[in-house]
Amino acid sequence: MTHPAILISAPYFTEDEKARIEAVGPAVLAGTPEARAAMPEAARLAIRAIANKGHKPIDGAAMDLFPNLRVIAQFGVGYDAIDVAAASARGITVTNTPDVLNEDVADLALAMMLAWSREIVKGDGWVRNGTWASGKELPLNRKMSGATVGIAGMGRIGRAIADRCAAFGMEVHYTSRRAKDTPEGWTYHGEDVVSLAKAVEWMVVAVVGGEKTRGYLSRAAIDALGPRGVVINIARGTCLDEEALIEALEAGRIAGAGLDVFYNEPNVDARLIALPNVLLQPHQASSTVETRRAMSIAQCANLKAYFDGEPFPSAVN
Repeated sequence: MTHPAILISAPYFTEDEKARIEAVGPAVLAGTPEARAAMPEAARLAIRAIANKGHKPIDGAAMDLFPNLRVIAQFGVGYDAIDVAAASARGITVTNTPDVLNEDVADLALAMMLAWSREIVKGDGWVRNGTWASGKELPLNRKMSGATVGIAGMGRIGRAIADRCAAFGMEVHYTSRRAKDTPEGWTYHGEDVVSLAKAVEWMVVAVVGGEKTRGYLSRAAIDALGPRGVVINIARGTCLDEEALIEALEAGRIAGAGLDVFYNEPNVDARLIALPNVLLQPHQASSTVETRRAMSIAQCANLKAYFDGEPFPSAVN
């Protein structure tokens, strides 16, 4: 009996996405750790590649279930749930799908900034529930154009966000491991996120996830934003100090936040849900039909490269 060589390791794939994976090679779905552990030894020995999606951890022990595993192809740019060091030690290549989602993530960041500053959600509610028709006027909003914005992490996504902010006439400041080739007038703060926070009103968190960026937007940086500061996070929940953020929001030390990601998603801290100055989204920055299709194609290109003996289009390690 011939066993499939590709493991589909998450239950989140659509039928179209699974079909693309199966077009690369024979595949089997084992979407939970329990299902993978229950696979017969012969089936586990046949697995050469994992197609993964989502943020459930894949550690060394999970990899060791499949002694002949050689590639873990992640659906998405973020691979912080995969223990890359453990993969490297086992001769396993980790791949991701960068670039294809930059524009959508940047679009959502700007959408949240505009929605927060112009009270879009409240305004929609007032029209629908009759508050506006009753004669009540929505309080004056806050102008976003021309304000100062800090991009915490000037990678591909950060740059796409910065370009959009610049189109709104915003003064752009940023942090990064090294200075980038940017338009004249953009201000580089090294990796000093506190200095960045002191200089801006809007702070957009766009660093990669993982242990190296845990708490990147620190308590000190959050406090340095001041009472007009607004935090936008489209990176990972772990990339900022969520407890410090909640405390600053509750105390009015900053003005508000727009969050697409959270510490314990999808179980969002009840204190965030209760705050009227926070805009919440269900981790949907890359969630468009076009981009999810492109991510699926990129994931399968990495899988196909392995089975064809070709270089990986986007290897992480």
